[in-house]
Amino acid sequence: MEQSVDHVDSNEHRVGRARNRGRAARQASRMDGAGQNAHLQAPFISRNIPTYDLLDEENLIKIEKAADTILAEIGIEFREDPETVELFRKAGGQVTDISAEAWNIKFEPGMIRELLKTAPERFTQHARNPARSVEIGGDAMVFAPAYGSPFVMDMDKGRRYGTLDDFENFVKLAQSSPWLHHSGGTICEPTDIPVNKRHLDMVYAHIRYSDRPFLGSITAPERAVDSIEMCRILFGSEFVDQNCVIMGNFNSTSPLVWDGISTQGIRAYAAAGQGSIHLPFLLGGAVCPVTMPGAVAQGLAESMVGCALTQLARPGAPAILASFLSSMSLRSGSPTFGTPEPALGSLVMGQLARRLKLPLRCAGNFATSKLPDGQAMVQAMMSMMSAVQGGVNYVLHSAGFLDGLLSMSYEKFVMDTDLCGALHAYLKGLEINDDTLGLSSLREGGPGEHMFGTAHTLSHYETAYWDTELNDDQPFESWSEQGGDDAMIRANRRWKKILADYQAPHLAEDRDEALLDFMNRRKTEMKDAWY
Repeated sequence: MEQSVDHVDSNEHRVGRARNRGRAARQASRMDGAGQNAHLQAPFISRNIPTYDLLDEENLIKIEKAADTILAEIGIEFREDPETVELFRKAGGQVTDISAEAWNIKFEPGMIRELLKTAPERFTQHARNPARSVEIGGDAMVFAPAYGSPFVMDMDKGRRYGTLDDFENFVKLAQSSPWLHHSGGTICEPTDIPVNKRHLDMVYAHIRYSDRPFLGSITAPERAVDSIEMCRILFGSEFVDQNCVIMGNFNSTSPLVWDGISTQGIRAYAAAGQGSIHLPFLLGGAVCPVTMPGAVAQGLAESMVGCALTQLARPGAPAILASFLSSMSLRSGSPTFGTPEPALGSLVMGQLARRLKLPLRCAGNFATSKLPDGQAMVQAMMSMMSAVQGGVNYVLHSAGFLDGLLSMSYEKFVMDTDLCGALHAYLKGLEINDDTLGLSSLREGGPGEHMFGTAHTLSHYETAYWDTELNDDQPFESWSEQGGDDAMIRANRRWKKILADYQAPHLAEDRDEALLDFMNRRKTEMKDAWY
């Protein structure tokens, strides 16, 4: 028999009040680091769902053979780094001089893969807080903030050049999120600091305001060395020599070029036993084939060569295969992000990385939208799910990416971290047992009875579902009465509250003083350079 309208309304009213009280309590609890999502929080994700294998064996071999053909018949150009050229020559590469500072090297099929056999399939990047150390590779997945934007934006000040204050704010936001695992690297460019000195301030900000792992600066070989030296001060030289404590994100110059700034930095990191990411930045139809299989094959070739260089510098040095795939608007020439074709390419890169037994960096919360709006989150979800489904191990650009990577957004940062929280629950998968099947709840209530008060519900209500820190799931009337705020407004309030509540993790005073002394000495040794 149908219930009366009054009875239904009364039940919904009581449930709504209880839900709102519970929601407020859980949100307050989460601000103290606990709460309903506490069971999902971890220094990194161990995936409990399978990867999605898009291509069969025959088609994977076609892509691998295409990459081998690129390396054997077209070759890779190296610029302004004769030491790297000599390493590859001794390893069997066929070197042709292009000019005094440029060389083409061709590699026989199988040569690069043979060099990659000494690279670890999985490794640890240590944090200054050992509880925050991460595993990279295998079934481990690590989320890190976006990287490299010259601009920042928020709803109050609009779009503007990034400053050191902005950089420090984003480090603090990342440290405060339970859903990120890594502090990232150049979260935004601090343009108020000279170009040749800002790497010192960026690395120090990661060390001072976060106790998570981080990326160093790699925009010049000497800056790569400075980043490693600061880690030796922080961790101790002997520990750094035996453990990975910092990584560098190195870009090839597509199509098919590795420049000396990148290769010298790769060698510096590898020689010190530190990790490196080897990333072709591919724009379809501009610097790689417009068709996605061709882009994947080219990216695979370029990244494998970067990874192989680490093993020539120091066998066993951590190396991450990487892919940044983007479509283009061929009418305007503008990059487009969060589109389906690159997402498919990311799935294939996952398969190829597993065949090479290398960790993979790929995809992220990409968006070309100019605001943290519906377009931004649709594009971000398309791209981020390809990372999750494809088995990516290290996801740079997990939070804040907007405006085609030109802008780092405060509001989108917290919107993205909320999505990362949902992905923690998704990657946890389902555990099937007598308890999770919940038959006791049905037996206790019986047909036609709600289950709000059953023992099974009460024992699971805090952990059964991931709970958003940002979405508004109230009835329309309640939402409207409270001001009708949209997601951007809620996100604006959220990041401000996080920064207001932020507390820096402890850093030993002697290490802090030694770091500051090193920075001051290095800065006095060079004149300011602004380009």
